[in-house]
Amino acid sequence: MSHPALTQLRALRYFDQIPALSPEQLDWLLLEDSMTKRFEQQGKNVTVTLIQEGFVSSDEVSSELPLLPKEERYWLREILLCADGEPWLAGRTVVPESTLSGPELALQTLGKTPLGRYLFTSSELTRDFIEIGRDADLWGRRSRLRLSGKPLMLTELFLPASPLY
Repeated sequence: MSHPALTQLRALRYFDQIPALSPEQLDWLLLEDSMTKRFEQQGKNVTVTLIQEGFVSSDEVSSELPLLPKEERYWLREILLCADGEPWLAGRTVVPESTLSGPELALQTLGKTPLGRYLFTSSELTRDFIEIGRDADLWGRRSRLRLSGKPLMLTELFLPASPLY
């Protein structure tokens, strides 16, 4: 199963430098904290619509491969993050199988729990970078995060109803 927003997310083209955007847009796109928390600060009830979750081969995560260790399998999670039931963000998380050890095994059991609720409660979370991307009129970003030094990729596409626009 897929969703049109995830097709657009996969089509994002990334900028080498931060594009000239309004301070408000950059505030959203370069946010270091949890997007879930940010949406909740807008007074919204945040929920997850799970599109896909499970192990996939490297063929299905080809755009993330240059930024992650080469492995046989990756945990892929694709979701819509909704605010008061309206999709605001499409998210794609790619986790190398080797990252899924110790406490990070919990990444496989998030289900409808927002990723941010798990990630941003860890004192072991670091972010290597944020890259801003665009497809048509929609903006997105991707980050390589590390939990206890172990990498994962998070890509987010801001949908038309989100406060970014």
